[in-house]
Amino acid sequence: MKVLQLADTNEYTPKAMKRFFLVEDSENFKIINFNLDEGVTFPVHSHDLDGELSIQVLEGEGFFLGEGDAAIPARQGDILISEIREPHGVRATSKMRILVTIAPPI
Repeated sequence: MKVLQLADTNEYTPKAMKRFFLVEDSENFKIINFNLDEGVTFPVHSHDLDGELSIQVLEGEGFFLGEGDAAIPARQGDILISEIREPHGVRATSKMRILVTIAPPI
């Protein structure tokens, strides 16, 4: 077992996105904490492989982004579930912390 302290990754970079790899040594999944400053966009992208991901909003508000102009409101406690092949991204309208889980890891 392993305990992670998300409070240790509560850091922001002005006008940018900060990334913390929390679990990247597992063959089953990867967990990444991204902290986006207000107004920052994690661009819509996809991966050419099979698997799933989740994006959980830990703090703040913004939008889950998808193909075309898809924008789904996202706030603390919301979780997006998506195929890795499906276009996905995030736009922060306030300081926003998200936790991304990817299975299998890429």
